[in-house]
Order: sequence, then C-alpha cells, then structure tokens
Amino acid sequence: METLRPMIPYLIPVLLLDLGLLAFALRDLSRRNRVNGPKWFWVLIIVLVQIIGPIAYFVAGRGDE
Repeated sequence: METLRPMIPYLIPVLLLDLGLLAFALRDLSRRNRVNGPKWFWVLIIVLVQIIGPIAYFVAGRGDE
C-alpha cells in the first residue's frame, strides 16, 4: 500500500476520466436508435474495456443519424 500512495494524485484524474467516458458513452448509447452492431455488444465493450471501450464506441459504434 505504501508504494501505491505516491501514485494516488496521478490515478484520481485517470479514474475520473474513465468514469466520465463510461457514463457519457452509456448515456449516448441508450439514446441512439441505430448503432453499428448490437447494443448489448457495445455495453459489454464500454463497461469491460476501461478507457479504450468508450473511445472505440465513439469512433466505430455510433450509427449515422
């Protein structure tokens, strides 16, 4: 635990960014009628693949409107 303590100020912004992207991506996914692929697949990607999952959704998963 003592080795992790100096890194906490650097980890907090990363965790906040991850939670923000997660919430924004899930909100956007729930409001869209059309996405590239099944919605359940994108929920799994967004939730399980940390920071990369929401970014992948915004790049490749959003359907054209």
